[in-house]
Formats: sequence, C-alpha cells, structure tokens
Amino acid sequence: MKDLRKKHIRRARRIVVKVGSAVIAGSGEGSTIFDRLASEIDGLKKGVVEAVIVSSGAIALGMKALGLGARPSSIPERQAVAAVGQGSLMSRYDAAFGRFGIRVAQVLLTHDDLASRKRFLNARNTLTTLLRLSIVPVINENDTVATEEIKFGDNDALSALTTNLCEADLLVILTDIDGLYDKDPKKDSSAKKVRLVEDVDALRLDVFSAEAGGLGTGGIISKCEAARKAAHFGVPTVIADGRTGGVLGKVLACEDIGTLFLPKEDRLTSRKHWIAFSTRPTGRLFVDDGAKEALLKKGGSLLPSGIKDVDGGFEAGEVVHCVDAKGMEFARGVANYSSAEIKRIKGIKTTEIEAALGYKVYDEVIHRDNLVVM
Repeated sequence: MKDLRKKHIRRARRIVVKVGSAVIAGSGEGSTIFDRLASEIDGLKKGVVEAVIVSSGAIALGMKALGLGARPSSIPERQAVAAVGQGSLMSRYDAAFGRFGIRVAQVLLTHDDLASRKRFLNARNTLTTLLRLSIVPVINENDTVATEEIKFGDNDALSALTTNLCEADLLVILTDIDGLYDKDPKKDSSAKKVRLVEDVDALRLDVFSAEAGGLGTGGIISKCEAARKAAHFGVPTVIADGRTGGVLGKVLACEDIGTLFLPKEDRLTSRKHWIAFSTRPTGRLFVDDGAKEALLKKGGSLLPSGIKDVDGGFEAGEVVHCVDAKGMEFARGVANYSSAEIKRIKGIKTTEIEAALGYKVYDEVIHRDNLVVM
C-alpha cells in the first residue's frame, strides 16, 4: 500500500483540493478551518506543489448569515442564499491566505463554461496564468446563476473536471469522513474502511449510501464518481477527513490516510476526457452493428454508411451520443456534420456524400480522434 501511494502521489506537483460544505461550515469552526487550509497550502507551495481549491460553502455560509436551519429547496432561493454566502466565503479565504502573503482568486463556473470547448480553454488559460503568478484559484460552481440545466450537480463533479482543466496530478477530496467504507459508518459501527480502490470502474456504488449531509449536495457516491472521472484522466484521488490537522501534508507524504483511488493506465487525452465528461451531448446517432463493432474493436471512425437514424437537432462541432439499435450509448464524439446533413447522408458511402449534399467537408461523420468509447 505504501509503495502504491509513493508511486502515484510522490511526484504530484499540481493538486486539486476539493473542500466540502461539511468541512467548512458543519463543525462550527469555520475560521479555524480556513486558517488551517491556508497554512497547509503555504507549506505545499514551499515544497513546490501548486494547489487549486474547489470549494463548496457559499450556500452553507449564506444559510448561517440568514439564520436558515434547512437548505432551501427552490433554485431562486438557493441562488439568493449563495449570493449572500459567496462574498463571505471568499472573504474568509482571502483573510486566511493573506496571513501567509498568498493571494487568492475567485473563479465561478457553470457546466456551460466547460461544455464549450472555447470557454473551457479560456478557463484553462486563466488558471494557468493564476498559478504562474503564485495565486491560489478558488473555484466554485456559480450557484447564483446556475439552473438545473447547467448545474454540475455538486462540487465533487466539478473537482473531477478541474483535474483536466488545470492538468493536475492529484485530486484530494476533503469531507467529514476519513474515506470510503463498505457500509455507512455513521449508521453501522461494524463498517470497515476501504483503503485502496484499484479499479474504480468495478466499484459497486449501489451498496453505498447516496445520502448527503444537510449542508451539502453530494454523498459518498458522488465522491466515488468524481474519482472515476479523475481516474480516466490518469489522476489518482484521495478521499480524506478534512477536519484532520495536516491532512494535505500527510496525503503528499504518502501516509496511510483516507482512501486512495488508483488512476487508469489507459488514460484519456485531455480532449477526449472533455468529450466524455465535460460536455452534454445534444443528439443521438443510431448505429448499426457493423459500425458499432468497428468503433469498439477496430478503432475506426464513424462513417455515414453505418448510421441508421438521427435523433435531436445539433450543429456541426457539437458532441452527440452514439447508440445501438436498442438506444444504449456506447460512445460519444464530435460530429463533423449537422443533424440535418446527417439525415441526408445516413446509410450512404463516403464517395456519395458530395452528390447528396452538394459538397463534402469530411469523409467521417465522427473522426476517431474526436470519439470516446464509453
């Protein structure tokens, strides 16, 4: 176990630290927690390790400021509470890090920001510049404007996507338990901690509790799902108790703390990871069995001859689902043609595209380089 931690953690030079609402506001020691995080990250910076924080807490701090005992149920109420709490959240980060002479920068994102390739790259450039200037980015979902259609769902998911966004080497998820257990430790005293997850894709998430605390939105399942997304970018994840003093230093010292999720050896490229996890496909292409086999087993591109039907409206350059005859997704990719164009060329040979459309931009509807098997 120690050797595995050394192999996957020791060389980390850029880490994403996800801080949950329960860690920030659940213990009633908010300012102490901010000070400790600042102290620990200051120590990491001196060890030439860069940190990007993905922080929950805006709604939790807003609830405290407004004297609310329960998380608001409607989106407008959550947006209003987040607007109250976001300033307090950043003020605490700014004050805590300022004691160490470190500047922080607020970065608010919605899913639409990362689903757009242009905005994704713009956000990456911003984070890269902040890190180059020794500024610690503090990322949060933009709860003030997010709606159900553009929400990440929780900051666990956002932290996983951030590993690609900033090209990190390690994801650390700080929560109010010290790792993954085979049962809910808050309900069953016989629960045993799972110290190592070698293949997160094989993890039976249905046996774990999906419940979240009253201050947050994500349970242990969302944290394991975040680890899965990070693993496919070749990034290991550690889920640990954020209330433990020196937790980040202990993780990077490869101590046996929390649960370590190993990365996938056949990691996706940054672009393919973006296609698989950051985008929201806008349509479906129904593919015949021959084309499906070519995509899954032969590393081929999707040609018009293999397409049986088109569902949804989309433009060229948008990401679409590739589904089989039963409607089950097995891949997704960037379409070279719009839905209207594909309807006109489905089932024909590539040599017939120009005759059908009056022009031919590509032979492939989805090129292999822009396609991810799910």
